[in-house]
Amino acid sequence: MDELLFYDIALIGIFVVALATAIALRFTTAPYGRFLRGGWGPTLPSTAGWVLMELPAVATIAVCFFLGDRTSSPVAIAMLAMWELHYVYRTLIFPFRRRGGRRPMPLSVVLMAVLFNVWNGYLNGRWLFGMGPERGVEWLLDPRFLIGSALFLAGLGINFHSDNILLELRAPGETGYKIPRGGLFRFVSAPNYFGELLEWTGWAIASWSVAGLSFAVFTAANLAPRAWSNHHWYRRQFADYPAERKALIPFVL
Repeated sequence: MDELLFYDIALIGIFVVALATAIALRFTTAPYGRFLRGGWGPTLPSTAGWVLMELPAVATIAVCFFLGDRTSSPVAIAMLAMWELHYVYRTLIFPFRRRGGRRPMPLSVVLMAVLFNVWNGYLNGRWLFGMGPERGVEWLLDPRFLIGSALFLAGLGINFHSDNILLELRAPGETGYKIPRGGLFRFVSAPNYFGELLEWTGWAIASWSVAGLSFAVFTAANLAPRAWSNHHWYRRQFADYPAERKALIPFVL
């Protein structure tokens, strides 16, 4: 089997897995964070789990970049920088800012995330830095790149800001949950997930690739059910939870 055939099979596979994920998460909630429960095998501290499961996303696309033939391409460098801006934060900064990092996380969840991050990083990295069309510097002024990168950066900003609100909810030593307020929490229960949807939708447009589209589709399949679960959990937990809030997309969903 040559790499092109392998790549095509892997690309189709992401869409299949996205559909299976959306269906599975319709009936069960991934067992981490507030939804942690037994029956998912051995665990490890959640900070270590976050680092281990996100690190392959940092590494895989970087390996594809440095092994490719486009290391001097401004477009390739820009796309790599966008990706790493998200994942270096998510891997090496966010986990250490969280409180409760010793709470358990199932190893099975970590391993599934590792598999996806290697798979997804390979699909996007190989297309951008080797298998896809090489785009010249003019692509940086193409409306697709400008719109896509603007959406990506807007989503990243929403993600950072929403994380900050959540991280500041608890004082040192505090446990338990509170109603988050401010920012896009005025409109939705999961603005951090909304930010990620914007990011990877923007990425798909900026890269103008099926690999990018597959990532946006999987992100929606994974995070939309989680947002719904969080939304309904908040409503059950807090009698005074704002009734006007949506789950994921302001004023819509």
